[in-house]
Amino acid sequence: MRKIYLYILLLIPALSVNAQEKLIKKISKKNYDNLAYVKTSEVFLEVAEKGHESEDMFKKLGNSFYFNNEMESASKWYGKLMEIETGNLDPEYYFRYAQALKGIGNYELSDQWMRKFEAQKPQDLRAKAFASTEDYLSKIEKVSYKGAEIRNLDINSELSDFGTTIYNGNLIFSSTRGTGELYSWNEQPYLDLYSAEIDETGNITNQVNKFGLNINTKYHESSAAYTPDGKYLFFTRNNYFKSRYSEDDKKFNRLQIYRAEIDENGDYKNLTSVHFNNDEYSVAHPSINSTGTKMYFASDMPGSTGQSDIYAVDINKDGTLGEPEHLGITINTEGAESFPFISETGDLYFSSTGYPGLGGLDIYVVKGFESQYTSSQSRVFKVQNIGKPFNSKQDDFAYYINDEKDQGYFTSNRKGGKGDDDIYAFNLPECKQELQGVVKDAETQEVLAKAKVILQDALGNVIAESITDKKGAYSLEVSCDTEYLIRGEKTDYESSENRFVSTNRFEKLTQDLNLVRDVKPIQVGDDLAKTLNIPIIYFDFDKHNIRPDAAVELEKVIAVLKQYPTMEIEVRSHTDSRATKVYNEALSTRRNKSTKAYIIEEGQINPDRITGAGYGESQLVNGCSDGVKCSEEDHQLNRRSEFIIIKM
Repeated sequence: MRKIYLYILLLIPALSVNAQEKLIKKISKKNYDNLAYVKTSEVFLEVAEKGHESEDMFKKLGNSFYFNNEMESASKWYGKLMEIETGNLDPEYYFRYAQALKGIGNYELSDQWMRKFEAQKPQDLRAKAFASTEDYLSKIEKVSYKGAEIRNLDINSELSDFGTTIYNGNLIFSSTRGTGELYSWNEQPYLDLYSAEIDETGNITNQVNKFGLNINTKYHESSAAYTPDGKYLFFTRNNYFKSRYSEDDKKFNRLQIYRAEIDENGDYKNLTSVHFNNDEYSVAHPSINSTGTKMYFASDMPGSTGQSDIYAVDINKDGTLGEPEHLGITINTEGAESFPFISETGDLYFSSTGYPGLGGLDIYVVKGFESQYTSSQSRVFKVQNIGKPFNSKQDDFAYYINDEKDQGYFTSNRKGGKGDDDIYAFNLPECKQELQGVVKDAETQEVLAKAKVILQDALGNVIAESITDKKGAYSLEVSCDTEYLIRGEKTDYESSENRFVSTNRFEKLTQDLNLVRDVKPIQVGDDLAKTLNIPIIYFDFDKHNIRPDAAVELEKVIAVLKQYPTMEIEVRSHTDSRATKVYNEALSTRRNKSTKAYIIEEGQINPDRITGAGYGESQLVNGCSDGVKCSEEDHQLNRRSEFIIIKM
């Protein structure tokens, strides 16, 4: 077959331009319509390099390279198409040209063509996503995993290897390393499923085993997914079942999902076709959740938004499947969404060309998807690019992660690999974030140098401290997904704090602090809680331990005592009226001791500077005395501590 096409190419230079065009249409239509892009590009390239120009030829030539991921050549021929187009070009070519430009790293020009695409198709979900995140490159940089280790697996071949899952201590993947008939799309053998053993150290052995003929056929097999109980294997195959090869009405053979039972010996048997397979559309790339109750997959079935969309379907107890459900337009776009993976913690990963990314297929995630997912019609999901080093200018897909070990695999055809598509392993570092900010005067906005910045955990424990530089800036390291309090202090200023929760991404966080200048006179007899705007220290009912929120406020008292080293205070502790007066007096005494002990021990304050006593219910601040019905909030106002200055 290849020799026949080479022979035809030898005849083309002797023909006129008119004849060339006719011959192109004649000899290429079958290949082009059947997606044989390698052979098609050879035909078009020979003619184009002789100076022939036409929109139709540049479209097909660009497409031939685009759909074979040769973005440098695709951008060249799409660029020539843009030079001669007359204004009636399908905007989809603007999108493809923009994607091809990303593939060679020309993001600035790519964005220009995306703006043209947006102007032509403002309602397209891809255009909306671009318009809402034109600063996508900086956002991707922020969420990228600094220090993540990726490595090209030794088992990769010089052809295509992709799509991984773990089953019984083996890495299951797909590969074209076979020696059978070549697939016309990319001139490689058809895909088969393979396994490679993972040894006790976690390394993958170079012993690669091919699945048997009860799974692999002379056509494509890929994307294995196992139920957690080990009873069933779901996988992708061409529409070829029981030796019957089926095509749609355009003579395309579609992809389908099949299910095999796994017996007690680990053998596959009783192969069945899932009930929503159809000759007229594809279903592919299954992934099963940790409970074995749902399967996610990609399809272009009727009702899809784009070239392929992500769907979910219930898995019944007997291994049969329910009815597929489209995940909606907050996940799916008019582009291609494919290769879904649902992690053990319910995060949904998938690859897409529809969202702003680095180029080709990028990997995206919806964190906590399964906890949010009830109906795709009533949920809006936040789709995030997972960043570098997983995403690149080329295609990146088939993501798999073990959440417990922070280890996994993904596939990419990026430069530097061994073949076409290669499998990469990765290890995630401990998630850390850089917390940065500027301390300023709240009124003048003047930066405050040499201000003290204190980082505390949710319980009030000091984690780290920093002193601002001449620009008022500070920088600290924090862990991901953690609650913190950041406080700023400076002589002649009141302390100020922000409570925040770090995210679960490798990114920089900003917490600026504005300090109010201390201009209030302080004298003996003043209550620090009122004079210095320190909130009341509250206690839980019938308790005397220091609550986390109380610890934060006591840190302010400590800060004042350190600011005024000769100051002495009397701590007065009060209760509400519930329980007996004798009991309340004893309770307030215990609370008083707890409060004084915290200030002395945590603040390293001289005990001689702290006195105080418990006053029980003798000094209520409202009418909530014995027998009066009051709310919990009213009673809590009486459960308080005061800090009276007795010496300056």
